[in-house]
Amino acid sequence: MPFVPVMSKAVRFDQFGDIDVLDVRDVELPAPAAGEVLVEVKAAGINPGEAAIRNGFLQDIFPSTFPSGQGSDFAGIVAETGSRVNQFSVGDEVIGFSEERASQAEFVVVPAENLTAKPAPVSWEVAGALYVAGTSAYAAVRAVDLANGDVVAVAGAAGGVGSIAVQLAAQAGATVLGIAGPSNDEWLRAHGVTPVNYGDDLVGRLRAAASEGRIDAFLDFFGGGYVELAVDGLGVAPDRVNTIIDFAAAEQFKVRTSGNADAANAAVLAELAALVADGRLEVPIAEVFALDDVRDAYRTLEQRHTRGKLVLRP
Repeated sequence: MPFVPVMSKAVRFDQFGDIDVLDVRDVELPAPAAGEVLVEVKAAGINPGEAAIRNGFLQDIFPSTFPSGQGSDFAGIVAETGSRVNQFSVGDEVIGFSEERASQAEFVVVPAENLTAKPAPVSWEVAGALYVAGTSAYAAVRAVDLANGDVVAVAGAAGGVGSIAVQLAAQAGATVLGIAGPSNDEWLRAHGVTPVNYGDDLVGRLRAAASEGRIDAFLDFFGGGYVELAVDGLGVAPDRVNTIIDFAAAEQFKVRTSGNADAANAAVLAELAALVADGRLEVPIAEVFALDDVRDAYRTLEQRHTRGKLVLRP
């Protein structure tokens, strides 16, 4: 039986605000109740939505009580199981998610149904960063109903979600146009994506890159006017445009908003992990930070120029 401490470190904040409200504190470790599992966290991803929650921008959707924890993604080793947990045992390596904003910590307690086995070939960093970005990409690609021969443009194509979505879209048989900065051209080409750099005359350059100038679907993982560009500029049907970030534009243009919540289950997580293990999906890891350096990690995240995921290692 592994040693389980009484206290452990976890990210906390006591009020809405900028990065400097974040702290790493010693907190009491809860015991898993019936149906729950205590996991020793080996890696935890960070996501833009968490920064928005911390700033108070999503209080109507995700109400906070203080002190608040942070984080959904994680991977780790089962440290203890509550009663009525039969599918996992102490020592199992797992990938999972917290619905209590608690994964950026040394230990996390979650329902057993929020876990899936970690395939051995999947690194801790990738496993710990897979849930939010992976399920968001999965749901977004599914929402625009891609078929063999379709052309899809993807804004934010090299970000944490976009870098997964372009690969899933290509696997669906689509021709993928990836909108990103020029530093990402080589990575996108290596993953079967045609890079189209953001900037002037983007509509014209997207049409030039598309077969017959036709673009059938659009995925927005960046915001800042891409929904309008898709519908008004490119003439993409609203039901084949999906944004996970620009909800005001989604309401205005009546486009789809499928994201993490639409694929938030262990079965999808297991499917994505299997793709990674088989070498069919790469989850780029931009940088790994110690848990104590959580402020630096979010500072990097909020610059919005990383390729792939940022990860915390307790």
